[in-house]
Amino acid sequence: MPDTTYLPAGKLPLALLDQLLTRFAPDDPRIIVGPRGGEDAAVFDFGDRCLVAKMDPITFATSEIGWYAVNVNANDIAVMGARPRWFMATVLLPAGRATAALAEAIFEQIDRACAALGVSLAGGHTEITVGLNRPIICGTMLGEVARDRLLTKRGVQPGDAVLLVRSVPIEGTALIALERAETLAARGYTAEFIARCQRFLHDPGISVVAPALVAAELPGVHAMHDPTEGGVLSGLLEIARAGDTGMEVALDAIPILEESATLCREFGLDPLGTIASGAILLIVAGPHAEAARAALDAAGYPTAVIGRLTPRDAGLVARRAGAPVAWPMFAVDEITKVFGTNE
Repeated sequence: MPDTTYLPAGKLPLALLDQLLTRFAPDDPRIIVGPRGGEDAAVFDFGDRCLVAKMDPITFATSEIGWYAVNVNANDIAVMGARPRWFMATVLLPAGRATAALAEAIFEQIDRACAALGVSLAGGHTEITVGLNRPIICGTMLGEVARDRLLTKRGVQPGDAVLLVRSVPIEGTALIALERAETLAARGYTAEFIARCQRFLHDPGISVVAPALVAAELPGVHAMHDPTEGGVLSGLLEIARAGDTGMEVALDAIPILEESATLCREFGLDPLGTIASGAILLIVAGPHAEAARAALDAAGYPTAVIGRLTPRDAGLVARRAGAPVAWPMFAVDEITKVFGTNE
């Protein structure tokens, strides 16, 4: 009998997702990477080149929804080693609230974000939809990469080093400051601090296209991953599952920005389980790890070695100050404690 228990907001639980993807797997030899937990995009065989495709929605309330839709989809293309090229959007505007000015603002955001990445808006669909209380965008980004430059989780292996490019949680910090600005001001945080945290969307920013394209050219890089919902630890778990490996991670080696730590502490969030767009998890052959870290640092993208992949039967091992601790698990993203969507 089907389970009728309500699921929490956010991504489907990994076990359920794996079950569904196994049941409905495609049978098409031109699909190089199909629906599979932990992979960031689908990949199609076009001879000497691959078409890389990603679809991701923006469902939460934000004044920059068009800009968000382009960037989060472009990130998942770039971490496959591909360059984002074409964007399509299904834009759903709420009946009774939509105006021409709202539609124009969203399209201007999409256009501005596409221009910054060298992406063309190729089409989509727009409508006024009954039953919504805010705009929703379902974006599709297409990119391309030479077949021998494609990066997937199937390329990882025990002995690889795990690196984190930039810090966490960049997106979570901005969302907390945007969603709880009045609360923060009432608790004594300065307007300058709140504004600085809000600007994390753009500085350091949630786009990882530029550092991903730099990393893709480095020797020894086997895979990349864009840790989003569920935070960096959920992203690490997805890599291990997709690569069929174990993993050992030094939790205190994961760089957390001071502003991020402050806001997470204020609202009782674990920064390692808070939405982490703006960072890249990079899997590199062990002998190349230090050179990759130094190259990304020199390019302006601070990078830390945080762990290594191990054989599958070694499982997941987390350490603090060198001592093993329980691997932190998050049923839903910690940011839901701020947005209240886990109630």
